[in-house]
Amino acid sequence: MTQSTDLGPEDRKIITLARSARARNGVPEGAAVRDETGRTYVAGTVALDSLRLSALQTAVAMAVASGAQSLEAAALVSEADAASDADRAAVRDLGGAATPVLLAGPDGELKASVTAG
Repeated sequence: MTQSTDLGPEDRKIITLARSARARNGVPEGAAVRDETGRTYVAGTVALDSLRLSALQTAVAMAVASGAQSLEAAALVSEADAASDADRAAVRDLGGAATPVLLAGPDGELKASVTAG
């Protein structure tokens, strides 16, 4: 595990953005990803009758739809103890196996830092 104080400012930023999306939208999870140009994409959980996406899947989809070619990092704010296999697969599909996936609790404290691989 990595402590949040060990994170660089860009990684702290995506955790803050993910936390804000979760709180603002009143959803179970918030996520943010940073693409190869430094642009960020922020999303919350999508729970429609006809469409269900986790926050991280939604953020990755937004990046793809906006023309991102790769990801530098991903952040997920959730009560969960780990990013799901499906979330890590979405990050891996765009960013590659070595892309860091940061998991933080609702308080913004880093719980885990793993790779998408």
